[in-house]
Amino acid sequence: MEIRKVISNKTDFMDILLVGDEDEAMINKYLGSSKLFALYDNNILTSICAVMEIDAETVEIKNLATYPEYQNKGYASKLLDYVCNRYKEKFRTVILGTGENDTTLNFYKKRGFVQTRRIKNFFTDNYSHPIVENGKQLVDMIYLIKSLT
Repeated sequence: MEIRKVISNKTDFMDILLVGDEDEAMINKYLGSSKLFALYDNNILTSICAVMEIDAETVEIKNLATYPEYQNKGYASKLLDYVCNRYKEKFRTVILGTGENDTTLNFYKKRGFVQTRRIKNFFTDNYSHPIVENGKQLVDMIYLIKSLT
Protein backbone atom coordinates (compact mmCIF):
# COMPACT_ATOMS: atom_id res chain seq x y z
CA MET A 1 0.00 0.00 0.00
CA GLU A 2 1.11 3.52 -0.76
CA ILE A 3 -0.36 6.87 0.28
CA ARG A 4 0.27 9.79 -2.05
CA LYS A 5 -0.38 13.46 -1.42
CA VAL A 6 -2.33 14.93 -4.34
CA ILE A 7 -0.74 18.22 -5.32
CA SER A 8 -2.68 19.16 -8.45
CA ASN A 9 -5.74 18.17 -10.47
CA LYS A 10 -7.76 17.36 -7.35
CA THR A 11 -10.96 17.32 -9.37
CA ASP A 12 -9.61 14.24 -11.19
CA PHE A 13 -10.59 12.40 -7.98
CA MET A 14 -14.20 13.59 -8.04
CA ASP A 15 -15.63 10.11 -8.67
CA ILE A 16 -14.21 8.70 -5.42
CA LEU A 17 -14.91 11.91 -3.49
CA LEU A 18 -18.55 11.52 -4.50
CA VAL A 19 -18.60 8.17 -2.67
CA GLY A 20 -18.09 10.11 0.58
CA ASP A 21 -20.11 13.22 -0.28
CA GLU A 22 -22.82 12.90 -2.92
CA ASP A 23 -22.93 16.57 -3.92
CA GLU A 24 -20.23 17.89 -6.26
CA ALA A 25 -21.05 21.50 -5.36
CA MET A 26 -20.42 20.75 -1.67
CA ILE A 27 -17.12 19.03 -2.50
CA ASN A 28 -16.01 22.02 -4.57
CA LYS A 29 -16.54 24.27 -1.52
CA TYR A 30 -13.71 22.57 0.39
CA LEU A 31 -11.59 20.82 -2.22
CA GLY A 32 -9.43 23.80 -3.16
CA SER A 33 -8.42 24.54 0.43
CA SER A 34 -8.00 20.90 1.49
CA LYS A 35 -4.98 18.65 1.36
CA LEU A 36 -5.83 15.44 -0.46
CA PHE A 37 -4.33 12.03 0.31
CA ALA A 38 -4.91 9.00 -1.90
CA LEU A 39 -4.34 5.39 -0.86
CA TYR A 40 -3.27 2.96 -3.55
CA ASP A 41 -2.95 -0.81 -3.31
CA ASN A 42 -0.87 -2.27 -6.14
CA ASN A 43 -1.26 1.08 -7.96
CA ILE A 44 -5.06 0.85 -7.72
CA LEU A 45 -6.79 3.79 -6.05
CA THR A 46 -8.93 2.51 -3.18
CA SER A 47 -9.45 5.43 -0.79
CA ILE A 48 -9.18 9.20 -0.54
CA CYS A 49 -9.12 11.69 2.33
CA ALA A 50 -9.56 15.48 2.17
CA VAL A 51 -8.16 17.36 5.18
CA MET A 52 -8.53 21.07 5.92
CA GLU A 53 -6.60 23.08 8.50
CA ILE A 54 -9.20 24.91 10.60
CA ASP A 55 -6.96 26.82 13.00
CA ALA A 56 -3.57 26.48 14.73
CA GLU A 57 -4.76 23.46 16.74
CA THR A 58 -7.41 21.73 14.62
CA VAL A 59 -7.71 19.93 11.30
CA GLU A 60 -10.98 18.70 9.84
CA ILE A 61 -11.52 15.63 7.74
CA LYS A 62 -13.87 16.90 5.07
CA ASN A 63 -14.15 13.62 3.17
CA LEU A 64 -12.95 10.06 3.74
CA ALA A 65 -14.12 7.70 1.04
CA THR A 66 -13.39 4.22 -0.26
CA TYR A 67 -14.73 2.78 -3.47
CA PRO A 68 -17.52 0.31 -2.56
CA GLU A 69 -15.66 -2.72 -3.92
CA TYR A 70 -12.75 -2.00 -1.55
CA GLN A 71 -14.77 -1.21 1.59
CA ASN A 72 -14.38 -3.31 4.75
CA LYS A 73 -10.82 -4.25 3.84
CA GLY A 74 -9.01 -1.80 6.15
CA TYR A 75 -8.11 0.86 3.58
CA ALA A 76 -10.02 3.73 5.21
CA SER A 77 -8.58 2.76 8.61
CA LYS A 78 -5.04 2.86 7.21
CA LEU A 79 -5.65 6.24 5.60
CA LEU A 80 -7.24 7.64 8.76
CA ASP A 81 -4.28 6.44 10.85
CA TYR A 82 -1.90 8.02 8.35
CA VAL A 83 -3.71 11.38 8.49
CA CYS A 84 -3.83 11.40 12.29
CA ASN A 85 -0.12 10.54 12.53
CA ARG A 86 0.81 13.11 9.91
CA TYR A 87 -0.95 15.95 11.72
CA LYS A 88 -0.29 15.05 15.37
CA GLU A 89 3.00 16.92 15.62
CA LYS A 90 1.52 20.28 14.60
CA PHE A 91 -2.15 19.98 15.62
CA ARG A 92 -3.95 18.93 18.80
CA THR A 93 -7.28 17.70 17.45
CA VAL A 94 -8.98 16.34 14.37
CA ILE A 95 -12.70 16.84 13.82
CA LEU A 96 -15.17 15.63 11.25
CA GLY A 97 -18.84 15.81 10.45
CA THR A 98 -20.91 12.91 9.20
CA GLY A 99 -24.47 11.77 8.88
CA GLU A 100 -26.42 9.86 11.48
CA ASN A 101 -25.43 6.46 10.15
CA ASP A 102 -24.61 3.86 12.81
CA THR A 103 -22.07 2.07 10.61
CA THR A 104 -20.13 5.26 9.93
CA LEU A 105 -20.39 6.54 13.49
CA ASN A 106 -19.19 3.21 14.89
CA PHE A 107 -16.25 3.21 12.44
CA TYR A 108 -15.02 6.53 13.84
CA LYS A 109 -15.84 5.75 17.48
CA LYS A 110 -13.77 2.54 17.28
CA ARG A 111 -10.87 4.74 16.19
CA GLY A 112 -11.04 7.11 19.15
CA PHE A 113 -13.49 9.75 17.95
CA VAL A 114 -16.23 10.99 20.29
CA GLN A 115 -19.42 12.80 19.38
CA THR A 116 -19.37 16.50 20.29
CA ARG A 117 -22.34 18.20 18.68
CA ARG A 118 -25.13 18.00 16.16
CA ILE A 119 -26.11 20.47 13.46
CA LYS A 120 -29.85 20.12 13.02
CA ASN A 121 -31.17 19.75 9.46
CA PHE A 122 -27.71 20.14 7.88
CA PHE A 123 -28.32 17.65 5.08
CA THR A 124 -31.87 18.75 4.32
CA ASP A 125 -30.87 22.44 4.35
CA ASN A 126 -27.63 22.19 2.37
CA TYR A 127 -28.10 19.45 -0.22
CA SER A 128 -30.19 19.73 -3.35
CA HIS A 129 -31.53 16.19 -2.99
CA PRO A 130 -32.16 13.75 -0.13
CA ILE A 131 -29.05 11.89 1.02
CA VAL A 132 -29.88 8.30 1.95
CA GLU A 133 -27.50 5.85 3.63
CA ASN A 134 -28.44 2.33 4.70
CA GLY A 135 -32.05 3.08 3.77
CA LYS A 136 -32.27 6.11 6.08
CA GLN A 137 -32.42 9.74 4.98
CA LEU A 138 -29.72 11.83 6.60
CA VAL A 139 -30.99 14.97 8.30
CA ASP A 140 -28.56 16.14 11.01
CA MET A 141 -24.77 16.44 10.83
CA ILE A 142 -23.00 14.70 13.70
CA TYR A 143 -19.62 16.17 14.66
CA LEU A 144 -16.90 14.02 16.19
CA ILE A 145 -13.51 14.90 17.63
CA LYS A 146 -10.30 13.04 18.39
CA SER A 147 -7.32 14.23 20.37
CA LEU A 148 -4.02 13.87 18.56
CA THR A 149 -1.91 14.43 21.69
